[in-house]
Amino acid sequence: MGAPYIYIYDISRLRVKSNGKLNRLTGNKKVINYIKAQRLAWFGHVHRMPDNSMVKKVYEWSLALTRSLGRPKNRWKDDVKSDITRMKITNWKNCIRNRTKWKKFLEKAKTSQKL
Repeated sequence: MGAPYIYIYDISRLRVKSNGKLNRLTGNKKVINYIKAQRLAWFGHVHRMPDNSMVKKVYEWSLALTRSLGRPKNRWKDDVKSDITRMKITNWKNCIRNRTKWKKFLEKAKTSQKL
């Protein structure tokens, strides 16, 4: 069985790169951890915004509708909070307010095996 490939779309053509080549290009960083760390960084950024910010209002806004039957779909907020619990951060609200502490947490998240 061949190596898995990831398709990268270029403006003019489709380029196929193997996982090994992607690892060399990214310096063997775990791409999934990097994406999750960026998501956590945005989460912290939104939480530090003033309450009258449009982005924060949209983030905190909730529909007055009920969710559909069956297994609930994952929401962005739920994924972020599950990442925080996997990293075992209990006082994340205080950690977000302290930017240097939050940046250290994000650097740890990029290399963590828990995410």
